[in-house]
Amino acid sequence: MRAVVVESFGGPEVLKAAEVADPTPGAGELLVKVAAAGVNYIDTYQRTGAYPMPTPFVPGLEGAGEVVAVGDGASRFKVGDRVAWGATIGSYAELTRVHEDGAVAVPDGVESDVAAGAMLQGMTAHYLTRSTYPVQSGDTVLVHAAAGGMGLLLTQSIKALGGRVIGTVSTAEKEKLAREAGADEIIRYTETEIAPEVRRLTDGQGVAVVYDGVGKDTFDASLESLRVRGTLALFGAASGPVPPFDLQRLNAAGSLFVTRPTLAHHVLTREELDWRSGEVFAAIQSGRLTIRIGGRYPLAEAARSHDDLQGRRTTGKLLLIP
Repeated sequence: MRAVVVESFGGPEVLKAAEVADPTPGAGELLVKVAAAGVNYIDTYQRTGAYPMPTPFVPGLEGAGEVVAVGDGASRFKVGDRVAWGATIGSYAELTRVHEDGAVAVPDGVESDVAAGAMLQGMTAHYLTRSTYPVQSGDTVLVHAAAGGMGLLLTQSIKALGGRVIGTVSTAEKEKLAREAGADEIIRYTETEIAPEVRRLTDGQGVAVVYDGVGKDTFDASLESLRVRGTLALFGAASGPVPPFDLQRLNAAGSLFVTRPTLAHHVLTREELDWRSGEVFAAIQSGRLTIRIGGRYPLAEAARSHDDLQGRRTTGKLLLIP
């Protein structure tokens, strides 16, 4: 089969499409023909070695496709079923092995590429807005990179819960997309300082929560944008990791909360995985949640997908199509 292989850590150029042996499903595993694989920032962290991985490896944690073989003891799915997953390494490939405990059924009416784009980011938006800081009606929320794949999903999720969204973007095109997703206010961070504008838009109070997947470049502005006892949910580091900081800052700024959550800790049980994925798919089926596919790339152009993602030249969700 064809797959993208990382033999050594580095920039996007280390992503090489190659012929590799077809995988064989082990006990409790499914062999899936991949219809689409999601491209996510965590893939770039693994590619560079920021999140160490044994090399060589096939990257990609998220995808959807059709079951073509079932390993011993696997009983939840059968050949021909459509499944999706959000935490299985090896998804940048024509075939991949997925343990049945990490797979969910793709419901009728949800296309496989949409399902692939909904799992990791969709469930991340779900846990951030339902569990990390449960958004309440009337809350004002700051969403960084509001036109990106995560930003668009967060905005829609917050609006569905009755919140008010202030989004940050860099261009007029991205502002249009964020507003179409429901953003109430937009800050173009290339033209306006974020924290003072947030204060202006909230009558000096600040926001209840900041959902920040950018990291180093936005961390200080995020803290400065919070109301008393506000929460900063730092769920990514697109601009790099946040340097160590003095925790006393949280006291002086209003008894603030900072958390660094990750999806793996929010789908620890089958019940939780089914709950989060089920609500995401139900929202897609009903039209309450739209997955905007911002780019589709063949496996041979995986390097370009990473370069585009990290260069902030994209909007919505990026997919690899084997």
